[in-house]
Amino acid sequence: MNELKVTKSKIGLTVDSRDVSEMVGKEHSNLMRDIRGYAEVLDKPDSILKAANFFNLCTYLDTQGQARPCYLLTRKGCDMVANKMTGEKGVLFTAAYVTKFEEMENDLRLQPKDSYMIADPIERAKAWIVEAEQTKTLALQLEAQHPKVIFADSVATSKTSILIGELAKIIKGNGVDIGEKRFFTWLRDNKFLISRKGTDYNAPTQKSMELNLFRVKETVITHSDGHISINKTTKVTGKGQIYFVSKFKTSLVLA
Repeated sequence: MNELKVTKSKIGLTVDSRDVSEMVGKEHSNLMRDIRGYAEVLDKPDSILKAANFFNLCTYLDTQGQARPCYLLTRKGCDMVANKMTGEKGVLFTAAYVTKFEEMENDLRLQPKDSYMIADPIERAKAWIVEAEQTKTLALQLEAQHPKVIFADSVATSKTSILIGELAKIIKGNGVDIGEKRFFTWLRDNKFLISRKGTDYNAPTQKSMELNLFRVKETVITHSDGHISINKTTKVTGKGQIYFVSKFKTSLVLA
């Protein structure tokens, strides 16, 4: 079992869902699915609790430089995850996060709360410089992460695949100047959608389907004269949403 790390984030002391999944021996995708389920219950209109007090959705870059979603769990969030676990791993996880949170809380208590309370003027000036640098660094990090957080929220809260036009809006919201028509053109030019005129026009290419970037929704339509037709709609999967937003964010190259 890996050691659990507690860090200070914008919502307080948290642990990374990736570390939790490794520690308890559970696939990260499965843990993410569970947490999304908890968050949906907490954020129901009639609930007095808010998921943000337990889990904070964010992103990280994988080994290929692609943005992937993860969660930061507060102590309450760890409590909720631990309550769903049984056996030795559940006991060890509970003991680990309780210990680590207490250690970090104790360390923070020992640190001076306010730099102006330091008596030595030289040490006080040094503390001011450190605080200013930390504030500047945090502001830059939050600014850089803001588009990723917006996107991760949109993907995680989507229970189904989305239309290509909706994805174009998400990409534009992440700082890329592109609309629905230009995005369709880009997808065809880059062999993600079929460009050949005909019944398969704008349908996913074989490459796209193998990468699980799209799915095709088929709707059976019964017409007034009795004949039946099938309407096919191309939708972008969650994997596809992450793939295309990451691609545009890293390259910012438009056709």
